[in-house]
Amino acid sequence: MDPKILFYLAPVGSVVGLVFAYILYRLLMKQDPGDKDMQRIAEHVQIGAKAYLKSQYKIVAIVFAIVFVIFAVLAYILKAQNPWIPFAFVTGGFFSALSGYLGMMTATYASNRTAAGARTSLNKGLQVAFRSGAVMGLVVVGLALLHISIWFVVLKIFIPGGEHQLAIITTTMLTFGMGASLQALFARVGGGIFTKAADVGADLVGKIEAGIPEDDPRNPATIADNVGDNVGDVAGMGADLYESYTASILASCALGVAAGYGLGGVLVPMVIAGIGVLISIIGIFMVKSSESASQKVLLKALGRGVNTATILTLIASFGILYMFRDSFGSKYLGIFFSLITGLLAGWLIGKVTEYYTSHEYSPTKNVADQSETGAATVIISGIALGMQSTGYPVIIIAAGILMAYGFAGGFGSSAYAMSQGLYGIGLAAVGMLSTLGITLATDAYGPIADNAGGNAEMTHQKPEVRKRTDALDALGNTTAATGKGFAIGSAALTAMALLASYIEQIKAGFLHMQGRAAEIIIDGIPKLVAETTLPDWVRYYDITLMNPRVLVGIFLGSMLTFVFCSLTMKGVGRAAGKMVEEVRRQFRDIKGILTGETEPDYARCVEISTISAQKEMIFPSLLAILVPVATGLLLGVPGVMGLLVGGLSTGFVTAVFLNNAGGAWDNAKKYIEEGNLGGKKLEDGSKNPRHAAVVIGDTVGDPFKDTSGPSLNILIKLMSMVSVVFAAFIIAYGDLLQKLIGLFTK
Repeated sequence: MDPKILFYLAPVGSVVGLVFAYILYRLLMKQDPGDKDMQRIAEHVQIGAKAYLKSQYKIVAIVFAIVFVIFAVLAYILKAQNPWIPFAFVTGGFFSALSGYLGMMTATYASNRTAAGARTSLNKGLQVAFRSGAVMGLVVVGLALLHISIWFVVLKIFIPGGEHQLAIITTTMLTFGMGASLQALFARVGGGIFTKAADVGADLVGKIEAGIPEDDPRNPATIADNVGDNVGDVAGMGADLYESYTASILASCALGVAAGYGLGGVLVPMVIAGIGVLISIIGIFMVKSSESASQKVLLKALGRGVNTATILTLIASFGILYMFRDSFGSKYLGIFFSLITGLLAGWLIGKVTEYYTSHEYSPTKNVADQSETGAATVIISGIALGMQSTGYPVIIIAAGILMAYGFAGGFGSSAYAMSQGLYGIGLAAVGMLSTLGITLATDAYGPIADNAGGNAEMTHQKPEVRKRTDALDALGNTTAATGKGFAIGSAALTAMALLASYIEQIKAGFLHMQGRAAEIIIDGIPKLVAETTLPDWVRYYDITLMNPRVLVGIFLGSMLTFVFCSLTMKGVGRAAGKMVEEVRRQFRDIKGILTGETEPDYARCVEISTISAQKEMIFPSLLAILVPVATGLLLGVPGVMGLLVGGLSTGFVTAVFLNNAGGAWDNAKKYIEEGNLGGKKLEDGSKNPRHAAVVIGDTVGDPFKDTSGPSLNILIKLMSMVSVVFAAFIIAYGDLLQKLIGLFTK
């Protein structure tokens, strides 16, 4: 059988994934929606979520229109870009937004149904929440793979054949990742600011000042908090991993051509992704639990589905690579080991994240223990935990990069050795994300369970129902932290592959602007651009640590990480301040709220979070576009490479720190709320000061784990994507600083 026929597994897998997403959605809608109060609360959340996304998409549409015009000018007037890029950019953003929207709306319909399921049993609540999260997972991978498949077929038809056809197709396809990245960053930053403004406001006034429980219907910010879980943790995470998934596949395709593997090197990432969708569906239906509230039991239930999907994907991937062995020669087995490396790295990072953030383990319990001496020591111990937790993920990613590079032949002596090694890293990222259909389901499950707990609290369900939703919610905190760790790990491998793809885009830019006869001088010897390899461009641009432009770029990339985090955290602080003032105003001015006689003005709190999030998300998001372009114009290609390396290394470590510190603070609070260390209240009915201390720690951690941390992994990939898209422009107009210095030194 001709292995090229396996390409159809990509579009077929995408369509099957979308069909099953629809089936799961229909099954969800047939579940018991609960009583009228449960449906009323869920409707408040649905209305707020729709209103927020409508507002966000209006702003994003304006930004996309401006960028589209810029790309059109570069492509059709200045001839400094491929003419397909403006359209690829828009479609990438559209499908990213669509996947987030569909997943989010499903989640808003699932919260009351999960709470209603928990009235029957813990297993019923788990299955409703998890399979609703699976809709998000399957929609993301289905739309992403369908998008890639359609573009590949279209470009194969319209781009003239020849020895360079595949190179043009893959570098063109790579650029629609920028649209997905930009949309994902807006979704993550805007959604993160929205949800944490509401969450912090609700906790500071409701829990600490008024002394009312979490998710109490008397708290005006409660609905806004639940809306935020959906727009930040569901729509935001969906757009984020849609972008990672597409970027890893497309970067690998481009590197497959650079490594000399031809069509086989291009098709393998798509085929593995396609088979991964089909296998994820099998894993999804294996998730079920006995009637036990133990978090370890629930984690085991989720792990059963993920682990099964991982093992089956490994077996299928070996078969795929074996069938394409003519393209890879003797290296097909090494490439398979590279893919295993990615899967194993993703699994290990998830386990490390679980260890540092779950209250089943000592690190988070130790944070809770520090509450005996107050909030300050809780905060100090949480920061220390976050810093310590960066060690293993960095070692895992570093080992994964070296092993994937080496297995694929990167340490060989041939002219294509570097490209082959980098192709191995790209496939490691594809391997890590190949089971995204089920992995993302475990992540989207978290905010659904959280909202179900809120729904149960606000509608005064029986204590056993709230106990079950609390168990599901505590598990959701761990899966959300694990999912963020997984997203950060995949971002590191994907960004590494994009670094190499950037060089390939430089080569494509030279060919686009100067034609097939273009030459560059390497070590004093002219060489046709079409015949160059990746090491040739490293020498041509002197991309070494001894080049000051590279070093300056590294500093700029590291700096941008901290400036970006500062901007997003300040955004949460300002928005939360407005929310606190509004909740206090309602408690003060609207009579009967605290006695339960009057319903708060929920809509006003949703409106405050919406307006604040839209305002605060614009500047941080635009930085990710402006800084790489400005760096390229001033410092040229070496400066951009330094910027991307600095952003990748500092951004990865900082994201792990923020994610794990925030997750530990959150679960330390859950640990005490479950009755440990005195619980919420002491035996005499007074407030437990230890609980108040961990609530403050959790409040500090909110922007860590749900705004700044998750946004960083998009930032490092978006900077790479922007650099890729503007590569030809930087070739034509970059390195202004060197040119100016040259004028003054003559």
